[in-house]
Amino acid sequence: MKISTRGRYSLRMMIDLAQHYNDSYIALKDISERQDISKKYLEQIIPFLNRSNLLLANKGHMGGYKLAKAPSEITVREILVSAEGSLAPVSCMDNNPNLCEKCGECVTLPIYQGLYDVVNKYFDSITLEDIINRQVSSFTYNI
Repeated sequence: MKISTRGRYSLRMMIDLAQHYNDSYIALKDISERQDISKKYLEQIIPFLNRSNLLLANKGHMGGYKLAKAPSEITVREILVSAEGSLAPVSCMDNNPNLCEKCGECVTLPIYQGLYDVVNKYFDSITLEDIINRQVSSFTYNI
């Protein structure tokens, strides 16, 4: 599994907003400058985060963006799924139920399902609050 640039930048943007959670709406240019990500690229990320109801937007002079929920309520998995669409290691797992004709007799599917479960549990165990508080020890997932 490889997290795309969109996924990585979405996470960085959301961390930035979490760090400024108690501020008013944050202008995209400020996030762009702090994160060294082009404003144009951030504009492309916003629709994905909006569809997942992770952001609040305010237009106008004092406009910008802020988190729709507290940093303690937003997980890394939510952000990455929003940006990536899926964290499934193989395409046949993108649909539920699995539409692959061979899924009933596929001997490799349980391997990929196990990986998928571990990835989801790991990313679900990390919130934006954990990241900004640097609670690195909570990032460890024991199999």
